[in-house]
Amino acid sequence: MTLVLGADLGTSGLKLAAFDLGGSVVAESEVAYAVERPRPGWAQTEVAVWRRALDDALAAVAGALGDRPVAALGFSGQMHGAVLVDRSGAALAPALLWPDQRAAGELSRWRGLPGADRAALANPLAAGMTGPLLAWLGEHQPELVARAATVLLPKDAVRAALVLGTDPAVTDRSDASATLLWDVPGNRWSTAATAAAGVDPGLLPAVLPGWTVVGEAPVLGRDVPVVVGGADTPLALLAAGTRTGVQVNLGSGAQVIRPGVDPQPATDPVVHCYADAVDGWYGMAALQNAGTAWAWVQQVLGLDWPEFAASLTTTRPGAGGVVFCPFLTGERGGVAGPADRGGWTGLSADTTRADLARAALEGVACAVAAALDLLGPGDGGPVVLTGGGARDAGVQQLLADVLARPVQHVQVRSASAAGAALLAARGVGLDLVPVRSAGPVVEPGRAAESRVVRERWAAARA
Repeated sequence: MTLVLGADLGTSGLKLAAFDLGGSVVAESEVAYAVERPRPGWAQTEVAVWRRALDDALAAVAGALGDRPVAALGFSGQMHGAVLVDRSGAALAPALLWPDQRAAGELSRWRGLPGADRAALANPLAAGMTGPLLAWLGEHQPELVARAATVLLPKDAVRAALVLGTDPAVTDRSDASATLLWDVPGNRWSTAATAAAGVDPGLLPAVLPGWTVVGEAPVLGRDVPVVVGGADTPLALLAAGTRTGVQVNLGSGAQVIRPGVDPQPATDPVVHCYADAVDGWYGMAALQNAGTAWAWVQQVLGLDWPEFAASLTTTRPGAGGVVFCPFLTGERGGVAGPADRGGWTGLSADTTRADLARAALEGVACAVAAALDLLGPGDGGPVVLTGGGARDAGVQQLLADVLARPVQHVQVRSASAAGAALLAARGVGLDLVPVRSAGPVVEPGRAAESRVVRERWAAARA
């Protein structure tokens, strides 16, 4: 039985999954690690930590895989960030990650770009993207930048550490387009943005299709072809098979995604426009606070998930007038800004713990609805729901009600890793379609009550 491996490099853990050619998961493992925060607003991880996590994940599945042949390995990775490496692919310093805010001051360079050059980036500005982080490194650690052969995205740095003896200066379009160094309508590196970052254009990696085989690496005692890979969000989109309509991925954060968009210049966009894992584009409105806000509420209220979700059946829509804004750590813009914060309003002496819990569930649903509004109404078909936060039937009904759209949960095990495995299989001439489990279409209901919930939430945000 031939197997294909997909590894998903997340911010706080690496997930590895082995798939047979029928798309079923044969074995999977996950290894957690911590993000280093040496100063307020900083977020970084040593590439060696990721490399050890990959080794540990491989060791964990070795027994289940036995001596079955492994055809290929693909990587999925957290987006944005910056890793400086030398000509051998060895990291010169810790990887700077997407939550890092040290480059907030450097964003003024992007705001100062000529109008057409700024519009060609077609994305909101964020300090944790590769371009601003590179600008900060050039300003504060110029000797480090001078020693670097290239800058890589996180998944590329792990791949470079694994695949030795080849040129490490390689990424894919899905990651390159999310750097604030990419000309979106031109589909190439932006000369103006690279100049704004103050770095040599030679630092930028070559951009190849995600299924391109870049070399072989020792994996479980055998040499295995390794492909370039892609960014986690578009690979999850690829694994779910969503090509039209809207997909809402509900996890620690929430991503509201519209595939198949036409890339256009945009001077001050409120939504992202990124390359997908094949040859198209998707629009995205992202929320940092979704499952993380729910986890905080559960902790504060002393509720496990079943008790928390049960508030949807023990209380009425509107939570007795209580409204919850979930922006505990602020947002990137669009739905909310970096300075926004979370909390409950509308409390009274009659407010119960169940009301607080329901308001938290409704608050995230309203934030998702606001994000969908930014992307536009679309075709009106069912919204595809993915991610662990959308598995609960009550949450599915809540989202259908608040979005005023039918929804359908589609489950793909280890979705981003599955997308990486799909690319790996394609790179060696194999066809792999991850197994997908589609739940029933959930129709919206309680139209009047749900409209009031959204109106109250919007009023609390005003």
